[in-house]
Amino acid sequence: MAQKILVALDDSENAMRAVDFIIKTFKPDSKVTLLSVLQDTAALCEMNSPELTSYFIAQQGTFCALEQEKKKLVDQAVEKARNLLTKSGFEDKNVTVKVEMKKAGIAQDIVDEAKVGGYDVIVMGRRGLSGIKEFFIGSVSQKVLHTARDISIMIVN
Repeated sequence: MAQKILVALDDSENAMRAVDFIIKTFKPDSKVTLLSVLQDTAALCEMNSPELTSYFIAQQGTFCALEQEKKKLVDQAVEKARNLLTKSGFEDKNVTVKVEMKKAGIAQDIVDEAKVGGYDVIVMGRRGLSGIKEFFIGSVSQKVLHTARDISIMIVN
């Protein structure tokens, strides 16, 4: 029986390890959705409010260029993941790509997609924060693990 897999994907090496794990672990007839949730910082690039500090206005172009570069990196990572899956025998029609802007929060958006989409499992890479940072702010994978209900979660190291 084919599995329905949701892969939380960004441009990190950890995310690519999650894709490799899927290739090694799941049957090629599985349906895979590659989900990237992007920060909604693009709205800042369009703001022209006089209330913005002069420093932000002076740096706005640089900030927006960085955001465009980040989106490009995520798009490349998604395409790489898609190619890895299809070259490994997963049918193109069974590999879906979703790139969405953050709504409730990255972890919550992943969990919400899993609920709505009826997935069997969420697969994601471990972020790799330092122990101290992870303790205080948590990682996306940790938040998904603690938030999701009634779905299996695989965190790939």
